[in-house]
Amino acid sequence: MTMQIRTSFVDSDRTYGARRVWHDPWEWGVACGLHRVERLMKSAALRARPKRRRQPHDWDNGSNTRLRQIFWTGEGWLYVAVVIDLYSRRAVGWSMKSQMTAQLVTDALLMAIWRRGSPQH
Repeated sequence: MTMQIRTSFVDSDRTYGARRVWHDPWEWGVACGLHRVERLMKSAALRARPKRRRQPHDWDNGSNTRLRQIFWTGEGWLYVAVVIDLYSRRAVGWSMKSQMTAQLVTDALLMAIWRRGSPQH
């Protein structure tokens, strides 16, 4: 039984878990339960590779704060400050300078305020 489970697992390029592997022995005419397949896979150290998830387009690592990034250009270092609207997940203000100063962040914030408008009371 373990050889059939291993065959099914390897044929799936090591991506199938116990629930998917369990269907193959049934199709081959071998009656077994899901828990037995789980137990045999565990004892044979057959673990499915985790599904690769794509990174979201707006965020590199899922964090909500993206104040500074450093980019290398043909002319040297370039610092970028970006203000992102967390509701729409869009960059609403940004600023680039060759030096990282408080003015860099202030300019990005002022651009965001100017583009989004003042709040209505």
